[in-house]
Amino acid sequence: MIDRSRYNHIRGKHGHYASWAVWAEGAHKPKDRIGDLSVLDVDRNPGILRQLKPGIVLVGLNISREIMTPLANFHDARPQAMDFKIRHALKNTPLWGAYMTDVIKGYEQKVSGKMMAYLRANPQFERDNIRKFRRELADLGAGSPILVAFGGDAHRILSRNFAGEYEIFRLPHYSNYCAMEKYREQVACVLKRMNKAIS
Repeated sequence: MIDRSRYNHIRGKHGHYASWAVWAEGAHKPKDRIGDLSVLDVDRNPGILRQLKPGIVLVGLNISREIMTPLANFHDARPQAMDFKIRHALKNTPLWGAYMTDVIKGYEQKVSGKMMAYLRANPQFERDNIRKFRRELADLGAGSPILVAFGGDAHRILSRNFAGEYEIFRLPHYSNYCAMEKYREQVACVLKRMNKAIS
C-alpha cells in the first residue's frame, strides 16, 4: 500500500513513463477498457491505494512514443498495442498492483535493438538513466523492492547495474508473438520461481 501524498507525488513526477499494474475490468473483447485510467484516479476510486504494491517494480525498457496522460504507460488502447496481455497475465496474481516504469527515460524508440545499440554507443546515457531510476525508487519509498523486467534487454540493464543489490526476475516481453493465454502461462511459470520473494 502507498499513501495518497506519495501516490500524487509519483504521479506528478514520474507519471509520463510510469504507472501501476491495475486496469479497469474488460468487457467482451480482450482490449476493452485497457486505456480506462479512471481506475487509477484516487478521487473516483479511493480504494485503489489499498491495491498498490510499491515493493514490486515491473520494469520495461523505454517508451515507444510520448506519453501524454499521466499513468497511461502500459495502458495503451491503440489497436496495435499489446498492453492488454499484461492485464490478462497479471489478473489475480501477486503482481497485480505492482509499480510499473521504464529503466530508460525520455528516449522514444519502438525498436529495442536500436535502443540497445544507442546505449552501447553512449554508456554515459545509461549511467544517467540509472541515476534517475534510483531516484525514482527512492521516491517510491519501498526500501528494497523486487525488480521484475519485461524482456531480456531490460533484464540485462537491471542485472549489470543492480545485481547483488535487489532481487531481479525476468518476465517474457508482452509484445512477443504469442496468444494472451500463452503469455499468462509463461508469467505463471516465472511466478512459481518468485513465490518465496513475493510472499
